[in-house]
Amino acid sequence: MNNDLKEIYNRFAEKYKQNRGLFDMSNIIADFAGRLSRVPGHLLDLGCGAGEPFPAYFIEQGWQVTGVDFSSRMLEMAHLYQPGMETILSDICEVDFPDEQFDAVTAIYCLFHIEYTKHADIFRKVFSWLKPGGRSLFTYATKEYTGSEIFNGYKEFMGEQLFYSHTTPDDLSMLLMSTGFTIESAKYHEIGGETFLWVIIAKP
Repeated sequence: MNNDLKEIYNRFAEKYKQNRGLFDMSNIIADFAGRLSRVPGHLLDLGCGAGEPFPAYFIEQGWQVTGVDFSSRMLEMAHLYQPGMETILSDICEVDFPDEQFDAVTAIYCLFHIEYTKHADIFRKVFSWLKPGGRSLFTYATKEYTGSEIFNGYKEFMGEQLFYSHTTPDDLSMLLMSTGFTIESAKYHEIGGETFLWVIIAKP
């Protein structure tokens, strides 16, 4: 599945150029940035794509930014749009870092493309990578997008069949709290005609 998704996102790279700016997240970025205590700091953006809009914002604010993506074509665009961002070509499920390296971790429009049974391992790693007091923001698919309480399957997006996976928001909350996170915010936002749950969590 990951290889198929990788090829789809390589193809998306060209479509991305035509749709830059379609998804306005400025209010969400400002809210998240306002919660961060160490400024500037070090941001890890998982599924960074072309480096917009989160890496772009934080680089502009003087942050060090590391981006991870498994699409080589997307990272080529990231080097063009955000030359100041360090990039790592890797699957989110496989990448690793030393403990307490980052002040913030973002994962925008990517976790729901990974089977939800693998999310626990990802959140455990994010918890270990964050410095105490650090925060993470991620998007999560729910029935508002897929039509099902729990979903493992495919939906059409930009002419491609993409894999989506999620459990219920209640199960997600229990998973996050059992990992050690405090849930600061969980809000639905409709952006570009798509409704997802945007979650901000903190490491005590």
